[in-house]
Amino acid sequence: MKYYKIKRTSDFLLAIVLIILLIPLFIITSILIALELKAAPFFIQKRIGYDNSCFRIYKFKTMKPISRSDISEHDISRITTLGKILRNLSIDEFPQLLNILKGDMSFVGPRPLLLEYLPLYSKEQIKRHNVIPGITGWSQVNGRNSISWKEKFELDIWYVNNQSFLLDLNIIIKTFLVVISKKGVSSSKSIIMEPFNGKN
Repeated sequence: MKYYKIKRTSDFLLAIVLIILLIPLFIITSILIALELKAAPFFIQKRIGYDNSCFRIYKFKTMKPISRSDISEHDISRITTLGKILRNLSIDEFPQLLNILKGDMSFVGPRPLLLEYLPLYSKEQIKRHNVIPGITGWSQVNGRNSISWKEKFELDIWYVNNQSFLLDLNIIIKTFLVVISKKGVSSSKSIIMEPFNGKN
């Protein structure tokens, strides 16, 4: 509990500093996305948070919206030119600083997943929600989208059971290295992670 309070305070203060420093980038990115998609630049979606609670996550849009004419279109063809750049540099995740300010997320923790996955978890897998979700996490620096869901959940649970300041610091450092190397940005089958079906 003591570490949680320290982590929450440091998350809040660091998020404020980063938002102030990144305001120019936020504005430029928002304008470029709005011009490319001719729509609002933010992607908002319900995700599972701490203790299985629901919250709305914020990201920059990187994909074209699905219409009736292209509803079967593969995800890779919906990624915009700008979206590919934002994903490769992880800039699409920056709006989640707002989620950190609200207390929905932390800088480090298991990635928040879709609400529809909640009933698919095993008793062990659902333990990933015993901590606040993060922008980056142990599974992100150990394979990201290139590993299976089974491996991802095992890494998430390991983090929950071993959370500490030194581990979080290690994850943050490794995150920068992963972003620079672009290692594990996509899986072997798709530019994004395949949906979780409770078996994969």
